[in-house]
This record gives sequence, C-alpha cells and structure tokens, in this order.
Amino acid sequence: MTEPVPVTWTVTAHKDLAHVRAALDHALTDVPAEERLRLLSDLTAHVGARLDDSTGPVLVQATADDTSLTVHVRDASTAADRPHCADRPHCAHRSHCAHQPHCAHRPHWEQSLPCAQPHAVLRRAATNGADPGTALLSTDRDIADLLARLSQQAGLLDSHREELHHTNQGVLALHAELDTAAKEQRRLLAAERAARAQAEDARHRLLFLTEASAALAASLSHDAIIATLRKLLVPAYARAANVRLQDDRQERGTPPPATPDALTGSPHPAPLQLPLTVGRTTLGVLSLTPPGDTFTDDDVTLLRELAHRTAVALDNALRYERQRDTAEALQQALLSDLPTAGHVHLAARYLPATRGLNVGGDWYDAFTQPDGSTTIVIGDVTGHGLRAAVMMGQLRTALRAYAVAGDSPGALLARLHTFIPHVEQELYATAVVARLQPGEPTVTWAAAGHLPPLLRTPDGRVRVLAERSGVMLGLPVQRPFPDHTAPFLPGSTLLLYTDGLVERRDSGIDPGIDRLSRGLAALHSSTLSDDLDHAADTLLAPMLADSNGDDDVCFVLCHAPLVPAPVRRPVLHRRIGGAVQPAGT
Repeated sequence: MTEPVPVTWTVTAHKDLAHVRAALDHALTDVPAEERLRLLSDLTAHVGARLDDSTGPVLVQATADDTSLTVHVRDASTAADRPHCADRPHCAHRSHCAHQPHCAHRPHWEQSLPCAQPHAVLRRAATNGADPGTALLSTDRDIADLLARLSQQAGLLDSHREELHHTNQGVLALHAELDTAAKEQRRLLAAERAARAQAEDARHRLLFLTEASAALAASLSHDAIIATLRKLLVPAYARAANVRLQDDRQERGTPPPATPDALTGSPHPAPLQLPLTVGRTTLGVLSLTPPGDTFTDDDVTLLRELAHRTAVALDNALRYERQRDTAEALQQALLSDLPTAGHVHLAARYLPATRGLNVGGDWYDAFTQPDGSTTIVIGDVTGHGLRAAVMMGQLRTALRAYAVAGDSPGALLARLHTFIPHVEQELYATAVVARLQPGEPTVTWAAAGHLPPLLRTPDGRVRVLAERSGVMLGLPVQRPFPDHTAPFLPGSTLLLYTDGLVERRDSGIDPGIDRLSRGLAALHSSTLSDDLDHAADTLLAPMLADSNGDDDVCFVLCHAPLVPAPVRRPVLHRRIGGAVQPAGT
C-alpha cells in the first residue's frame, strides 16, 4: 500500500491558523464532536501561543496511518536550520529522533486521533478548501451541542445530588434516632436488632412479591403461569404447590416429596388452601404444603397476596386464550376451499403471525362464476386480532355477493370501496382481484393499493405486473380502479401474495419481491403442472427462512395447465400452533 503524502501548512499569523483549523475541521467531519474539538482546541492553543511568543513561522503537518490521523507542530525556522533526517541516511524517525534533540523531525507538539478512514481524512485535509467562517459556525454548533449535553448532565447530577441529599438526611435522621435510643435505653438494643431483622425480612418479602409479579405477568399461557408459580414457591415457601382451576379436573403442580413422616405413616401438616379470586370470580384454588410444621403469620400474608396476583395473571391469560381460540376458529372458518376447474389449477397458503393473537387481516378467496370464469382475490385488512378477522370476513362475503353480477375486477373493487365506509369509518384494506376465463389465454386483474402480482410465462420468465393500481380501499378518495390484462397462455403461472411474504424490517419490500420472483422462476415446469401444492411449499420455505413472524403470510398460485382437464382438489394448509396442517384437521 502506498504510504499517504503528509499535508503541511506554514502558519505565520493567526489567520493562517484559522485556515488550518478550518481544513482539519472539514476533514474530521466523521469524527465525534468531542474528540474533534479537543484536537482543534489543543492545536489552536499550542500554535497560538507560539505565534504570540513571536518564535517565527510554525509548521503544522498532518500524517495518517491505517488507524489514526496525527497532527505535528514544529518551528519552521528551526526545521530549516537543524539537520533533517533526509540528510542522515541512518536516522530512524521513531527511534533516532527521540535521541537527537536537534533533529527537525522531532515536533514541539503532536496528537493522534483514531478515526475510521484516516487516509480519506488526510485527502480531505489536503484540499484545504474549507472556509474559516463556516468552520467557526460549525465549531460553534458543536460547542452548543456539547454545552447542551453538559447542561443536561448537570441537571441529572443536580437531581442525583438532591436525591442523595435527601437520602443522606434520612440516613442521618435514622442514625440520630438510633443514637438517641442507644443513649437513653441501652436495654432496647436487642429489640432494635429484632426490628431490623424483621424489616429486612419484610424487604425480602416485598422484593419477592415484586419479582414474582413480573414473572407471572410475563406469560399469557395459564400452564406457564402455574409452572412459574411452582418454581417461585418450592422449596423456599412451600414443600409442594398445586393449582386446581374451576374448569380443570386435573391438579397442576407437584406432589410433596417422600419424607420420613410419609414413610412411617406420621400425619403431615394440613395444607393451606388459598382461593384464586379476581373481583367476585373465583378461578380456582392454590393448595400449599408448608415447608416445616406450619406457615407463619407473615408467610400467610405473603402467600395470600401472591395468590391474588396469580389470579390476576391467570385471568388475563385465560381471557387471552379464549379470545385467541375464538379468533382462530373464526378465521379458519372464513378461509376458502379452492374450487376445481379445468382451465386453472389453484394452490393457496395462509400462515397467521406467530406473535400476538396469531390472527390477522390477510385473506384470500377463489370461486367459480356462473359463466365458468374463476375469480381469485387476495387482500390485507389493516390491523390484527379478532376485529381484523371479522372485518376480513365481511369484505370477503361482500365481494362474493357483488361478483354475482359479473362485474370486472376493477368494478368489484369500486363497489367494495363504496361498501367499506358503511361497515366502519376507519377500516382500510388492500386487495387484488383477478379473473380467468375458460378458453381465453388472458388474465384480467385490478389492484387497490396492493402489491403487484407476479406472472410467470411458459418459458420460465417472471414479470412483475406493476400496472397502475387504484387507491387503498376505505380511503376517502373517489378514483377508478382500472382493469388490466396480460397474456395467460397454457403453462403460465400467476402469483398473488400479501406483504408478510416479502416485507422485512431491515430491507423493505422491493428486495423481497425480487427474491420471490427468482423463486417463482426457479420452479420446475413439471412441478407446476403435476403438483402445484408441492410447488407452493417449495416457494414458501426459503421466503420464511428470515421471517420473524410479525405479520401474516398469504399467497395464491394460479397455473394454466397445458391441457385443460379436471384436477384433484388442492389441500389448503394452515399454521396451527406452530405446525402446518391440512385445513380439515
């Protein structure tokens, strides 16, 4: 690697120093402000002092290595008079000059500044085109930022100092009281020690309750909450802990371990029964076996409070699980079975988000019209949860009803756009409607703010159907939804999908569409013709490899067979509890 050429400035007056400072400030733009200001301030102070002392011109030189930029300062007159290392073939800059006080290479002052790209910094400094006034304004802004940060830190320090002062006052007051009590009543020393022990025990119990509450509230699974409760209690506060819920015939917990008493038949202490109650509702009973002969009054107080907090966590979990089960059942009931048609083969996949309620607003539909044409729809209702699933069902039903009239895809979207405000004012959705007519080698589609479909031609090339889309459904805007057509010859494949398949937070949507296009192009023609379900799984697997499960995934594959004929009904897959299963299971 060619060693970079140093940059040297001759400073004879303060205005020269201002230009040097401006050049370095411009070059060190990417360096943190504190480090940059420290270097510039030290350089200004040193060179300014030498100029004020009238020692003559000063040389300022900047050099760079692979990790840092170094600024040297030496007297120009001295450098001219003293022997230079270039005149001493055996002089080594880093070793010899240190022992040669008259060597011109030995600087009066130098400072190194680590930076990411020292060579680039040196090149910027060499341009020497920075304006001192601009640099001064930049420095003022940096100083203002630093002063603001210092003011903020000062405020925090004042706050901490005030808090410490109050704490110290409390501690001093406590010590004063203890000293007074010790002086006045020596005989109460034992009681004071006992009180301290009791206070420490109370602190430990309060800390335990705080940590236990956080652990219980961290889950929305009642089984996980019960397991967490058992770990919290056994063996520190109970020998065994069991929970019986009102709608659960099985006890959940752990039986007491075998002890000498159990082996000899001696009676065990009676368990403590604590109701798990929220408001006026009793969810179940917590049964605890004491770790010793019995529970203390403090133990009972602690365990009653813990039982109440457990009941609140269980109530939240049970409500969540009921809502989740209801939403999943509703959404699974609304997913369509794909029709069979000789002119087109269909395969669909729907995987709800793996976080939250596991249900969302992504939906698809496919149905055969009285004229023999097949209409395919895919859409995305904003939001997740039960509301999104219900809204999705209403849109699906409305679109099916409108389609009976035989309108074009664009007209169907227009009617759906008019329908939405009558359902809910703040409901928005995107959708694509495509129609395939038997005997016609074309596909007609229209979009409402949705991602563009992908069309694979019989020769394996993939085209993004990015023709003009209408507005998102539900927006208070009245614009047409234009129909578009494209060739759909035998052997062609159309792919409709939602953003959960292609969008990633760190890269956006376009790279995902490109990756999906490449995956569609890579499918074997025989797989598309003979086993469209396998083609759908092959396309889906790599797209899910980097998914974090935040959004639903939905797509429909439409393939025009080379020879139109009845085909077997494709199997719709859904994700249930993390596993992909057929819809009928």
